[in-house]
Amino acid sequence: MKQLSDAEFAHKLAVTAASRGWVPREKRPDPANLGLEVWGRKFSNPIGLAAGFDKNAEAVEGLLGMGFGFVEVGSVTPVPQEGNPKPRIFRLRKEGAIINRCGFNSEGIVAVAKRLGAQHGKRKLAETSSTSPSSSEETKHGGKAGPGILGVNLGKNKTSEDAAADYVQGVHTLSQYADYLVINVSSPNTPGLRMLQGRKQLKDLVKKVQAARDEMQWGEEGPPPLLVKIAPDLSREDLEDIAAVALALRLDGLIISNTTISRPDPVDKNPVSEEAGGLSGKPLFNLSNRILREMYILTRGKIPLIGCGGISSGEDAYKKIRAGASLLQLYTAFAYGGPALIPQMKAELSECLERDGFKSILDVVGADCR
Repeated sequence: MKQLSDAEFAHKLAVTAASRGWVPREKRPDPANLGLEVWGRKFSNPIGLAAGFDKNAEAVEGLLGMGFGFVEVGSVTPVPQEGNPKPRIFRLRKEGAIINRCGFNSEGIVAVAKRLGAQHGKRKLAETSSTSPSSSEETKHGGKAGPGILGVNLGKNKTSEDAAADYVQGVHTLSQYADYLVINVSSPNTPGLRMLQGRKQLKDLVKKVQAARDEMQWGEEGPPPLLVKIAPDLSREDLEDIAAVALALRLDGLIISNTTISRPDPVDKNPVSEEAGGLSGKPLFNLSNRILREMYILTRGKIPLIGCGGISSGEDAYKKIRAGASLLQLYTAFAYGGPALIPQMKAELSECLERDGFKSILDVVGADCR
């Protein structure tokens, strides 16, 4: 039993290590063929860290320093909440999977805004005091978090009656620090949350959140792009509805996908699979790819998609891009493989492009859907 309760402790330790800079720092430049521009923001590589790892934005600098192209913090709820009782994270090491039922444990938007605000101020200071004159012609990789891009994933409180109001509060408090924002309507661990993926519910919600973002004051960069993170457990009809809403409201992107409540083979043979919660890791790869491909086709390649679910190698990353993803996110493989996985994956992905004669990531996006 001990291993079960230790999964969350191990996770805490990893976040602390990254927050204190006790992690390797990537000094080598990324392979040139991995750079890309999405939403007018320059990514030095497409490999990001999914939300759920650094829920409270404690370790952004350390994580970006490891070589991720972008990091997504959260999910953050308006009011602090404990989440579900522990143990709530279960490792299925043999299957390369994790089951979690954390339930949006969060320090809340005020604590996270303080933290991001302090990091923001520190960087601005460093920029103004740096003696090297940066030429304006030089394209600067990265966004508000320095080198590398910062996403902020917004959740709702468990007891909140008005989901839209929760997401709007998140936007008002945190969007100034975000290079992109995510409405998370797909965690299986908050009762009723996944209902917000229904056509009418989603349309009403996105309209309100877009309005909240657009009525704020933005500089010449404009407001941060707004994405929606969806579940892999959706019917064809659900996907058609989401695609219709995304196109009609000009949503900036979709993250495909969150964890699954299904237990694909070989996980179903493991007694731990009977634990309630969302499954992530290798067994989610094929399921999330299928949803990704369908969504790329339904949105006619017009909306940037972030592919998430079961990536554990450069070859996996390449398959996700071919299935329609412009950007990618890891979680479980990083939890198991540690920081060394990142440079390895980038090298492998770069090799895949060269092997198949592609000059850049954007040339590959959706290659299997054409």
